[in-house]
Amino acid sequence: MLSLYHDASTPVHIGPAGTKLVVLAVAGTALFFVPSIAWLAVALAIVLALYAIARIPWRATARQVLSLTPFLALIMLAQLLFTGWQSAVLVGERVLTLVLLANLVTLTTRTSAMIDTIEKALRPLRPLGVRPDRVGLLIAMTIRFIPVIREQAELVRAAQRARGIERSTVFLIPLLIRTLRMADQVGEALDARGLD
Repeated sequence: MLSLYHDASTPVHIGPAGTKLVVLAVAGTALFFVPSIAWLAVALAIVLALYAIARIPWRATARQVLSLTPFLALIMLAQLLFTGWQSAVLVGERVLTLVLLANLVTLTTRTSAMIDTIEKALRPLRPLGVRPDRVGLLIAMTIRFIPVIREQAELVRAAQRARGIERSTVFLIPLLIRTLRMADQVGEALDARGLD
């Protein structure tokens, strides 16, 4: 199971998964109603303070921000060109704050606790045909297969490099074929165990 959980005993870690997910949803919605650059900067500072309280290594935080930089720069550039610098800064602050907050929830909450919380939240929807255990299984499998697909992509790239192909988007086709084959095998295994 892919897990980014950072084990520590802090007030942020101790909080229930359900509470964290609700805070994330409320904060994520509220951020879009804050029209002030200064107040969004305060929200970003609060999230960074929570990282310090949770004793998350700053390298992990910096790595997350660096991986987000090209996407964030593109969004801000589009906002700058079409609506002005203030809108670009507002959007940048919102996206950065929200991604860091979501990452904090991931780093301080075990995957199993999040899946259990989602399953409990979906139980009242059983009469409507929702199957919480299946949704939990789907989430767990999705999380599990992220590193598997990344590993398959690296294998395809290595095979192409061995053939002298350095940079090419052609690797998407063999990766898609491998992923579909793997999905068929998993589907057959689930069918054999009585899961539809």
